[in-house]
Amino acid sequence: MARKTGRKRATSKGKCYLCNAAVSKTAMTSHLQSCLSDRESVSENSAGTRGLEKTLHIIVEGRYQPWYWMHLDVRAKAKLKDLDRFLRDIWLECCGHLSAFIIQKERYSSSPDRFGFENSMNFAVGGLLLPGIKCYYEYDFGTPTELVLTVVSERLSERKGGKKGAPAVQLLARNNAPAITCLSCGGIATQVCSWCVCEGGNAWLCDDCAAEHACGEDYLLLVVNSPRVGICGYTGPQGIFAVRE
Repeated sequence: MARKTGRKRATSKGKCYLCNAAVSKTAMTSHLQSCLSDRESVSENSAGTRGLEKTLHIIVEGRYQPWYWMHLDVRAKAKLKDLDRFLRDIWLECCGHLSAFIIQKERYSSSPDRFGFENSMNFAVGGLLLPGIKCYYEYDFGTPTELVLTVVSERLSERKGGKKGAPAVQLLARNNAPAITCLSCGGIATQVCSWCVCEGGNAWLCDDCAAEHACGEDYLLLVVNSPRVGICGYTGPQGIFAVRE
């Protein structure tokens, strides 16, 4: 769903969580490949080496808001439901809406219909996604947020974790928050009107203009670094990501 936003200041950089470098969106893929290679010098012939497992490098971005993007390292044996939970926690979760992946024209739903037209998410990521594959994801079928996932590569990785083991999905890199301007005064928008976002009105507001906004404070949400900003009751990331913004 395309939505009108304020005049964004051009931003194309993000943070690499492996080395903390600021890297442009276009250069991030090659940067991460080099960064990962420096940390994990593993050859293709090491498939039988104990302690290594296959992981997928996946780029996720807003389908209609490509200035929101992430690079993920996903265990091949992780389930789609694990990836679904990660996407919800970092970018999407607001009211427990349904979600679905569309992979090679097949639909994998968080709550499959009883007629068999949808699959569950209880499938391993590595069994469905291969390098070069592009698939889609949708959260909330009423006021949807749509994402595009592109599999960049697969590699053998040493995944270390605590007592519970390594997480199914790890964040490699993420966009810096875009600076969105207030449509009333041209300052930096800090709040967004959820009603005006859907109606195409003057949704993006600074604190001063928000105080005078006709729709009232009940419709105002904080501007956060997510393609779901301003939609439904979304207020920001969940869990460990709530303190990472």
